[in-house]
Amino acid sequence: MSRPGPTRPRHGARRTASRSPTPRRSRRRRPPARVCRVTPYLDDAVEAVPLVGGTHHSGWLLTQADGSRQVVKVTPDVPAGLFEAEAEGLTVLRDSGAIGAPRVIDVGPGHLVIEVLDPLPGFDDGPFWERLGHALARLHSVRAERFGWPHDNWLGPTPQINTWTDDCYEFFVRHRVLRYLREPAAEAALDAAGRAAVERICERLPELVPPSYPALTHGDLWYGNVLAMPDGSPALIDPAVSWSWPEADLSMMMCSGMTTSDAGSSALDRLFAAYHEVHPPDPGWREHLELLHIRELLCVVSQGGPDWGLKGVLNLIRRYG
Repeated sequence: MSRPGPTRPRHGARRTASRSPTPRRSRRRRPPARVCRVTPYLDDAVEAVPLVGGTHHSGWLLTQADGSRQVVKVTPDVPAGLFEAEAEGLTVLRDSGAIGAPRVIDVGPGHLVIEVLDPLPGFDDGPFWERLGHALARLHSVRAERFGWPHDNWLGPTPQINTWTDDCYEFFVRHRVLRYLREPAAEAALDAAGRAAVERICERLPELVPPSYPALTHGDLWYGNVLAMPDGSPALIDPAVSWSWPEADLSMMMCSGMTTSDAGSSALDRLFAAYHEVHPPDPGWREHLELLHIRELLCVVSQGGPDWGLKGVLNLIRRYG
């Protein structure tokens, strides 16, 4: 019997449903026709149970006639290349040898089929969080010469711009912060003064945060995207990979709601202690991660997401803008 995972924070709502939690009980034993039309892979399934956890895609736990199980993410009219980019990211993570990820079984314009993994262990499983810290340190030890990726991909439903860039600050400012200010939802949420304040923060970034290096990053690294491989080792799902700031990955993990409980805070402390055995932190590293979290906050604002995104941006403006 799998151990229960921690309660997810409110901001988990925008994430996609490719994980394999305990299926929601449902009388429906087959997906609706509109879903079946997207992928022929569902035709042979003898049972398809809906999974909870996503808003942009529907997720299904499939059981085949031979007893094998898979997870399928399916969305009619998904933007071209979205699932293919996710499949690429999962494969890149697996091939890195640093951390686990589900094997991609099938991918098409409107669906992604992956193997079933084990749920995220609880926050009280200290050794698991230490193993995750070591795995992330190995992942971030995989380096490139420039920031970016051979092509753009996706962070949720929003394009992630990966133009090759040599300078770490230019890459983060142009392609991880200011690009979201052009999105209609961000323009509606932030007035001219607010957008100007974000630009001032970007101008000050070299004095506020030490320079970084282009590491292999997951890109959407909050604890809701962590699962376990069959051997109990950590695994990641829902990637938005690129050669980017490793600290941006860590900022999401630190600011993803784990500190709302004592057990979550302890798990996070053990994760960072293990990570810092490999990559010692700079002085003031917690403040640096809080500031770099502006990327995720602005992404949420640009998607018209929950109000915690805008509140977080306004808080950083008060402190640094």
